[in-house]
Amino acid sequence: MPKVKRALISVSDKTDVVWFSKELSGMGVEIISTGGTYKLLGQNKVKATPVAEVTGFPEMLDGRVKTLHPKIHGGILADRSKPEHMRQLDFQKIPQIDLVAVNLYPFAETISKPGVTRAEAIEQIDIGGPTLLRAAAKNYEHVAVVVNPAMYKPIVEEMRSSGGGISVETCSRLAREAFAHTAEYDSMISAYFSTEDFPRAIAFAFRKVSDLRYGENPHQRAALYREALASNSLATAARIFGPELSFNNVLDGEAAWICSLEFDEPSCVIIKHNNPCGVAVADSLAVAYQKAFECDSVSAFGSVIAFNREVDEETARELKENFVELVIAPSYEPQALSVLRTKKDMRLLETGGPSDGTRSLDFRRIRGGLLLQEYDNDPCDRSSWKVVTGVEPASEQYRDLLFAWKVCKFVKSNAIVLAKNEATVGVGAGQMSRVDSAYIAARKAGERSQGSVAASDAFFPFADAVEELVRAGVKAIIQPGGSKRDEECISVCREAGIPMVFTGMRHFRH
Repeated sequence: MPKVKRALISVSDKTDVVWFSKELSGMGVEIISTGGTYKLLGQNKVKATPVAEVTGFPEMLDGRVKTLHPKIHGGILADRSKPEHMRQLDFQKIPQIDLVAVNLYPFAETISKPGVTRAEAIEQIDIGGPTLLRAAAKNYEHVAVVVNPAMYKPIVEEMRSSGGGISVETCSRLAREAFAHTAEYDSMISAYFSTEDFPRAIAFAFRKVSDLRYGENPHQRAALYREALASNSLATAARIFGPELSFNNVLDGEAAWICSLEFDEPSCVIIKHNNPCGVAVADSLAVAYQKAFECDSVSAFGSVIAFNREVDEETARELKENFVELVIAPSYEPQALSVLRTKKDMRLLETGGPSDGTRSLDFRRIRGGLLLQEYDNDPCDRSSWKVVTGVEPASEQYRDLLFAWKVCKFVKSNAIVLAKNEATVGVGAGQMSRVDSAYIAARKAGERSQGSVAASDAFFPFADAVEELVRAGVKAIIQPGGSKRDEECISVCREAGIPMVFTGMRHFRH
């Protein structure tokens, strides 16, 4: 493209804009500006022409109308390769604009504030800004468009080395970034005004957090993105120590983190290959960790672990004794960090809070489409549960049944969870047959299955899995119910003298 002679600068994020404008001005570039940006440049002795002087109209309607004028957009959109376009610019006395530096009103920051009103949000919907960006990006072969302050320095360096010009290749990259910027902005506004759970069309706004070491396998590339408004989540968690994350670290971390949030008491969740291999609650994190680890200490090797409380020094010393890929927690005591930093291969993520609370729908990519569903939220209301045997669970059994029922929601179906004293003792996950899951859970538990309770994420299609659990020493079972063979399963429990509870709710996790 030819030498940059005139630039329009109007930014909400004023990071480095004074420096950028001074550099452009020093290379002989005329600057046109608006509102707060014009005022800031004037305060820093950067010469700029107010946009009203170019258009012949003042800024209007409390600043809602500033740049929406043919003398601005004609100067941006004119195709310099077409003599007729240039003739019309000359006839209308419209100056060419070669560079547009714009970023948009802080809509995301505004709506994230507690108690923000609809009127306040509406005032942060930028109209002129997106129009300027799209116009400049459309005409990228002749106009440079800048939305990111991080690009100011590279642009200045390129202009210096080229005698004031910016290459079409650079302008093309800048245009892609501008279109992504406006798309993200529009998707946030669309989501804010959406009143449908499953709208006819959806647009998502995600920002890249980082490249990952690799995908599910080393030959696959991968990256992590976060929702534009997300906070206190795994996607926004700070990596405060350890190597870079892999794709699998993030998947396992999410499984551990969301499971840990199910519990009000201090909890520890140990995940291996996206399944819990140990979950426990206790009066302290250190005890919760020990109970969870004892469930399956072999599988816990190289695991991902999440806590729902600040990690203290005692818990850190317990963690240090084992090989752990990743630890996730809201925060860490300084003494705990001192202990854990000695484990060079251990990654530490700090979420900063319990959950982000911004997502109402869960979605999963398929080739050519997208699946959306509500999150699997279960109030675990005991008043809706039904004891279908003649034996009522004891209070301790009810406590463990509730615990096991919460855990099985996070185990890949078919899921069987054995628990005792609010800790898992055996987990059977992801089998094609429920009786196989029951067998695996009992085998994992060994002698600890004696006196335990069992949870099944879905009904028992046959009584064989129930018989397997009873043989293992399970003393109470919780399941959704609803099978054609429910009576056969109930009969097995009655004969064994143990309670069976129906919840009426299934928890498949595929």
